Amino acid sequence: LLFVLGAVSCTLFLAVNGLYSSSDDVIELTPTNFNKEVIQSESLWLVEFYAPWCGHCQRLTPEWKKAATALKGVVKVGAVDADKHQSLGGQYGVRGFPTIKIFGANKNKAEDYQGGRTSDAIVDAALSALRSLVKDRLSGRSGGYSSGKQSRESGGGDKKDVIELTDDSFDKNVINSDDVWMVEFYAPWCGHCKNLEPEWAAAATEVKEQTKGKVKLAAVDATVNQMLAGRYGIRGFPTIKIFQKGEDPVDYDGGRTRSDIIARALDLFSDNAPPPELLEITSEDVLKSTCDAHQLCIISVLPHILDTGASGRNSYLDVMLKMAEKYKKKMWGWLWTEAGAQSDLESSLGIGGFGYPAMAAVNARKMKFALLKGSFSEQGINEFLRELSVGRGSTAPVGGGAFPKIHSVEPWDGKDGELPVEDDIDLSDVDLDDWDKDEL
Repeated sequence: LLFVLGAVSCTLFLAVNGLYSSSDDVIELTPTNFNKEVIQSESLWLVEFYAPWCGHCQRLTPEWKKAATALKGVVKVGAVDADKHQSLGGQYGVRGFPTIKIFGANKNKAEDYQGGRTSDAIVDAALSALRSLVKDRLSGRSGGYSSGKQSRESGGGDKKDVIELTDDSFDKNVINSDDVWMVEFYAPWCGHCKNLEPEWAAAATEVKEQTKGKVKLAAVDATVNQMLAGRYGIRGFPTIKIFQKGEDPVDYDGGRTRSDIIARALDLFSDNAPPPELLEITSEDVLKSTCDAHQLCIISVLPHILDTGASGRNSYLDVMLKMAEKYKKKMWGWLWTEAGAQSDLESSLGIGGFGYPAMAAVNARKMKFALLKGSFSEQGINEFLRELSVGRGSTAPVGGGAFPKIHSVEPWDGKDGELPVEDDIDLSDVDLDDWDKDEL
């Protein structure tokens, strides 16, 4: 079966400007085909998550192609443009490029490949993983996709983050909870429910991690818990309902793949999440941790405190906070610094010494930035961020190709600034009369 499935030709979904083409033996994977090609497959898969602009990815490409050709018909070799398909990369915790994952017997638990970047090393790892998969099957342990479709009574570990609810436990867990609940009502005999189960289980784990448990995925056996089924008018299976505190439940009518479910869960999370924190750049760690953890970090350079006083500065910070709230679903990072405090950073972003307040949006992964050209106001910033959110607006490379040295500074104390104290000049020992005579 491995050989039959492995021989499928690789003429699938080519990314524009990607590193692979239809003439390669590398299968291009996207959110559209990933579930069918990889997750529902009984084959072993090696999948590279890459970005076309990434130098390490470009160097890996010929080796990856050679490995794919060598493994053709034996192990499937795929690639995801994770810069273009960020949701898919995010789903598998991709933080840098290239990232290689091995999808073996349990497709819900991909393993990280940590070996060398040569075709020989890649092939050796693939054959080692394949041997383990076949030996597991021989010994009767979980094999392939079917292991994800165990009945709910079997107690399989794959669904460890799906919360089973009953007539007795539902109200105390869900109704008055501050968390958001996505609840699947199922019947054990229902084929569609069995198909959904591995997707729901995998999504539950990912959603728990990404929302810190603030969005929960649960399941109710509606054939046993008939009070709940009657209360919520369950007529078919599976039915998924969304419960939020203080609101009537609503039906989930989105797609049934884990990526669809995760996307909706993250939308619900961001709708209910507080706005992101607005941080002053007081050290290199603040800048790096914020910009590395978010797709974009929005950096404002505010006028010196002596130019605005506390009230003027707070009015600028209030504008930023309003915009952070407005665009919180984007999950961007928000930073600010005082003019002159980080002059190297200003220069690298094309600000450098004038035109305060200023704002730049930085993509730390690509080391590119866009500058606010309009006014530093709600309207001006909104227009700037709206253009960015739909992929428009001109960008430039960060000066030097990396963040410059960041100086550690004391955080603003919230007060008006004070002029530096000048040294008093003691004139008591100067004979002004003699000085005047000499001049004359």
